[in-house]
Amino acid sequence: MSERKPSPFKTLFEAEVATLIEAADDVYQIRFKNRAANAYLVRGSKRTIMIDVGLSTNYPSLVACLDHLGVTPEMIDMVVLSHEHLDHIGAAYHFHGTAYIAAHRLAANKIMLRDDFSMLRKMFNEPNVPIDIDIWLEEGNLIDLGNFRLNVMYTPGHTSACISLFDQDKGLLFAADTLMPGGVMGGVFGSGSIADYIQSLERIKGLNSKILLSGHGRLSDTPQDDVRIALQRSHALLEDTAQLFDALDARSNFEPIMQSVRDLNKLDD
Repeated sequence: MSERKPSPFKTLFEAEVATLIEAADDVYQIRFKNRAANAYLVRGSKRTIMIDVGLSTNYPSLVACLDHLGVTPEMIDMVVLSHEHLDHIGAAYHFHGTAYIAAHRLAANKIMLRDDFSMLRKMFNEPNVPIDIDIWLEEGNLIDLGNFRLNVMYTPGHTSACISLFDQDKGLLFAADTLMPGGVMGGVFGSGSIADYIQSLERIKGLNSKILLSGHGRLSDTPQDDVRIALQRSHALLEDTAQLFDALDARSNFEPIMQSVRDLNKLDD
């Protein structure tokens, strides 16, 4: 069995529940040791942003990692949220009043309406604190940091509201829970769809990405291998879902539900 090659990424600092890792020049991963998603700092020549910020309970460790780089929370110009799940966005309210907070319009709507089911509040036991979204992002938006130019890609599947950020010149792909190292899938939740997941992965496959910066786990310098494996697994899941649907005899199961809907509509006539 061949040995795994050494990681090209450098660990800079370890806090109590987080590790700070240099992914590229002026790009850093903050990897939490609990269930929180990874947070990323991108230090541009014009402005500095964070991509996801983890759970609210991780905020002191997040600040400790930033402090190691000589960055204070007040120096963050924008916080970009990849989607609505609280393991990615729970600490965002700490940046109110100092940074613009941005998310895809579908995620922004769920977050600002405090849709606890979509945000998985019970799963993560997060405080019910409002998170305000200042900027509603769309496919094709460009986040210009000077020496980084991050293109917003709408990549639904994990949820209906997922975005990825891609710097074409540097090959940096911030894919959140759409793609993870080793082709691990982030799962399909609530508003998500395995078919949308596959389409998003196909889009990612066509990029000249060099470094994968995902929502969970390590950094990867083999994103093309990662996306190939993820596509294989996604197609297998789609097949399994179709077989399960057939086995459940879906038409007969749904017919009583549809009849109830028709009956209710008659009452309104």
